[in-house]
Amino acid sequence: MADAVAWEDKRSDGGSGGYTGGSSYVSGSTGSSAHDPLFDRVPPHDDDAEMAVLGGMLMSKDAIGEVSQMIDVADFYQPKHQTIYEAIIALFSTSQPVDVVLVANRLLTDGELDKVGGADYLHSLVASVPTAANATYYAEIVHQRAILRNVIAAGTKIAQLGYSAEGSQAEDVVNLAQSEVYEMSVGKVRQDYAPIESVVHDALDQLDKLQNHEVESGVPTGFRDIDDVTQGLQPGQMVVVAGRPAMGKSTLGIDFARSAALHHQMASVVFSLEMSKVELAQRIISAETNIPLNALRRADEITPERWNTLNTFWGKLAKAPLFIDDSPNMSLMEIRAKCRRLKQTNDLKLVVIDYLQLMSSGKRVESRQQEVSEFSRALKLLAKELEVPVVALSQLNRGPEMRNDRKPQLSDLRESGSIEQDADVVLLVHRPDAYDKEDRPGEADIIMAKHRNGPTDTFHLAFLGATSKFKDMPQDYQQGV
Repeated sequence: MADAVAWEDKRSDGGSGGYTGGSSYVSGSTGSSAHDPLFDRVPPHDDDAEMAVLGGMLMSKDAIGEVSQMIDVADFYQPKHQTIYEAIIALFSTSQPVDVVLVANRLLTDGELDKVGGADYLHSLVASVPTAANATYYAEIVHQRAILRNVIAAGTKIAQLGYSAEGSQAEDVVNLAQSEVYEMSVGKVRQDYAPIESVVHDALDQLDKLQNHEVESGVPTGFRDIDDVTQGLQPGQMVVVAGRPAMGKSTLGIDFARSAALHHQMASVVFSLEMSKVELAQRIISAETNIPLNALRRADEITPERWNTLNTFWGKLAKAPLFIDDSPNMSLMEIRAKCRRLKQTNDLKLVVIDYLQLMSSGKRVESRQQEVSEFSRALKLLAKELEVPVVALSQLNRGPEMRNDRKPQLSDLRESGSIEQDADVVLLVHRPDAYDKEDRPGEADIIMAKHRNGPTDTFHLAFLGATSKFKDMPQDYQQGV
């Protein structure tokens, strides 16, 4: 990149004035003219702070642990400081002691010692700081300078996108710009490839932690059998919950969000394109308190006892990380931007969208099927980008009503076969009593028609329409008995 080349040309190995006001971040106040082109300026960095961080790490193992949580190797501007930092972390990660002699030996073994200035430079790093206690303060300075460099790089790339795009691509450019800013703000460094050895190691390490119950298996759905098969909704998955109108797909989606946010304190957001916030709130209140939904809409049915129940629920709900958005005509770009913001501010763990066919792209398309296909693919990419499961509710066509058993199939997904293709999990909601009141009243089948990472199955749940929720059947439940 042009900016990277320019930075390299301007880079020097000398000190840059430090954190006492003499930073080498050249601005209008340092004598450089305000109209200088961007690439004629030296990127923000502070050599003295970088040296102080490394010196503190060489003096104290505690400082290494604290600093490593704050900054990454890419936060250092000087290449030799990056090399030294990597050597320190390599020793620390293998539980070996860390000091000047051991780091120098490590660098010598790797053939890097002369490149960083030899053992004398390592000793000068230690001599540059009187105590390791301030290492985190210096690390924050280094990190802030790195953020400023990232801002410059992202801004330059966004400007280039804007100049090179045609008018019809404006919305795509906005989305790319948001993605650039999001990655910059969370400190992600793109690396599209990894050696198979490290990938397999990570997979085995995750399995080991699962067996030892050291990590959560996924976002709990709140349903025993579904969680047993899926191990919870997994980060990066697109989960489609589909059904004919009034089958309960919205109820199931809200049940997932309630389980995550209210019972496991995992931040969740529901984008409701069909129901208002108040309607959703009433459903959540009814499901959590067992007060019938109809009673919440009739003032004379809320007795003092029910008010006590509602007040108790309110006390538990106060800090629950559940967010609801019922903005009208919500576009895909809005949803992505809001999810990115929640990921940054609240560590978002689950997204529920009700429902797919009501989304708007805000631009002209050749067909509705093509538009829904774009939504489906974009939601799958959003799930991977934010590393959260995205639950997208979807309508089914009239296919089930043409069959004798009325059971839905994967091919019944409405308007787009790409939903079936993009989804990792597809759950089809079927209630026999919706067609015949005498056919298994109060029961529902949740048909897992697709499961990319495991077996498919059919789960039998109780449907409690009065309180707007699904519930696990008893352990000894047998269908038809």
